[in-house]
Amino acid sequence: MGRLFLVDLEGKTYNCKFCKTQLGQVDDLVSKAFHCRNGKAYLFNNVVNITFGQSEERTMLSGKHTVTDIFCCCCGQILGWKYEKAHEKSQKYKEGKFVLERGRIIDGEVDSEFYIDTRASTSDGEDTM
Repeated sequence: MGRLFLVDLEGKTYNCKFCKTQLGQVDDLVSKAFHCRNGKAYLFNNVVNITFGQSEERTMLSGKHTVTDIFCCCCGQILGWKYEKAHEKSQKYKEGKFVLERGRIIDGEVDSEFYIDTRASTSDGEDTM
């Protein structure tokens, strides 16, 4: 599979709720007034450390759009979607922007003292056989 290289963001960030991977900076946040099936969502100019699904046509509350689901590159959880194309003129401002579902992200300044890493790992001192 290969080595995973993550983009390290500076300043206040939003992170994956499931694995704490940095996703976006507060400076790239466009709007907190978006909604998805599961509740609130945030619109960003740019996000990092993601992978993309297949593009598809979806009819949303604001009209028909071509979107691509986005996933955390570390844990694979779905995070939201990217607007590829808006079919209505009034929605063109969304093209190229990303929506992260609020229930799937956390504020990067949340105290991680009580975060328990559940990912499997080994160190030099552990027997791997």
